[in-house]
Amino acid sequence: MRLVIQRCKKASVEVDNQIVGKIEQGFMILVGIETADTVDDAEWLANKVVQLRIFDDEQGLMNRSILDIDGNLLVVSQFTLHAKTKKGNRPSFIHAARPEVSKPLFENFVLLLEQKMGCKVETGVFGAHMEISMVNDGPVTILIDSQNKE
Repeated sequence: MRLVIQRCKKASVEVDNQIVGKIEQGFMILVGIETADTVDDAEWLANKVVQLRIFDDEQGLMNRSILDIDGNLLVVSQFTLHAKTKKGNRPSFIHAARPEVSKPLFENFVLLLEQKMGCKVETGVFGAHMEISMVNDGPVTILIDSQNKE
């Protein structure tokens, strides 16, 4: 699983001109799921998300987690995070998991986050065309890949 985590002041996602998810301060998270991903990857990433210390403390140092600031999460599935662009100019998505695999794993990831956060996690609509609005704070953007644990 591959995540793009963006620290934000606010974010929302629309489908068919309707807001389906909206948060104030927290993380806007894009999630890409590939064929090799498992529930263990979702668990590892959910722990990383809630423990990631990228919010400023009193000294202006990135020392606080999403839990420390009582922040919110907006999580959106995005298979294009697994685009392969080595050959030609049209991306290949051969490693992105099919919806019958990725949707349950995405839903499991959201459930794990809700359990760890102790609150509802906002989401987009799986497989829909979505419009995302966000005020990035910093900007701070972190990439995490469970298949490449650095």
